Formats: sequence, structure tokens, C-alpha cells
Amino acid sequence: MTDFDRNDVEILEDKLGWAGFFKLRAIQLRHRLFQGGWGKPINRELMERGLAVGVLPYDPATDSVLLIEQFRVGGLNREAGPWMMELVAGLIDKEESPQEVARREAEEEAGITLGELEPVANYFSSPGGSDEYFYLFCGCCDLTAAGGYYGLPEEGEDIKAQVLSVDDALANMARGHIDNAHTIIALQWLQLNRSRLRQQWQDK
Repeated sequence: MTDFDRNDVEILEDKLGWAGFFKLRAIQLRHRLFQGGWGKPINRELMERGLAVGVLPYDPATDSVLLIEQFRVGGLNREAGPWMMELVAGLIDKEESPQEVARREAEEEAGITLGELEPVANYFSSPGGSDEYFYLFCGCCDLTAAGGYYGLPEEGEDIKAQVLSVDDALANMARGHIDNAHTIIALQWLQLNRSRLRQQWQDK
């Protein structure tokens, strides 16, 4: 691990380039080099997305998960089209904990109530150009009556929630039908922890 920190970066210019659904900042900076001294000034664009939360709803009784499908502008040039199968997710845009956002988004996007939340990972999604920091959970819940159509019309949301067996979800991931990083990370985590979660449910 490097000994560098924020003090080893000098911001030379910081301008707001765009403010819409997200903000884009144009930054000129320089930073210290591993072999000593300072690097030359470089220009970078930074998309400000902030803190985000994702949750994979899992029913240990039926060994099934809930995934949502919705339009994603980043997939406009995707061969299969811009509708993607993914996690329940949302931004932290007010005074809420990541756990509170996970529970709220599960109700808004899928009409379900989450039980115990298992932390999966916390990480930067794409630090080469975005400051988004992601809190990822697996949420145990009852999915026997889950599924349907959800979303907030005032936010342009049109969401299909669907329940899949874990085996089907993993097969979709293996075939490349699930191709966004957060969902892949969550499903791979579940693959490793599936037996433990089912045993914990049986022991209750």
C-alpha cells in the first residue's frame, strides 16, 4: 500500500462543467510520483455520483433471488439492448444509513420487505472517472409472492421485478446475460455464502 494521501495531490483548477442528473467537474491537478517529485499537470473529468447502495434480495427457504430489469442509458450500444437485469439499488441523497436505503429501495423497486442484511462489500465503482462509492448487501426475505411492476413514475422509473432460482441467476450470469458489475459481485458472493445462509435459516 502506498503512503500517499490527499495531501499528495494539488488541485490547480476545478470547474463545474455540467449540472444535470449528475454533475461533471473539469479538474486540472498534479500529484506526487512513486519515484519522487511531482508529476506534470493533468486534466481529468470527474462525474459526481456520491454514495450508492445495492442489495440482492435472497430467500433461503426457496433458494431464490429477486432481480429487477429496467432501462439503462449506459447500455444504449449494448448488443442485447439497454434493458438490464440488476440489483435493487439507489443513491444516498438524504440523511439515511446505507441499510435504510437498501430497505427503502427494496420496497419502492420490488414491493418487498427485507429481513437481516448481510454486508457484501464496500467499494468505488469506477474511480477512473467517478466518485461513486457503493455499499453492497444481501438481504434475506420471503420471495414467495414477489414480482411485478414497480418504480416511481415521477422519476421516470419503469421496473420489472422478477424472482429466479439461484441456479438460474448464476446460469444467466455465466451466459453473459447479467453483465453489470454490482450484480455479478453480489451473485458471486452468494455463490460462496449460499450454504451458510441456508443453514442459518434452517437453524432458526
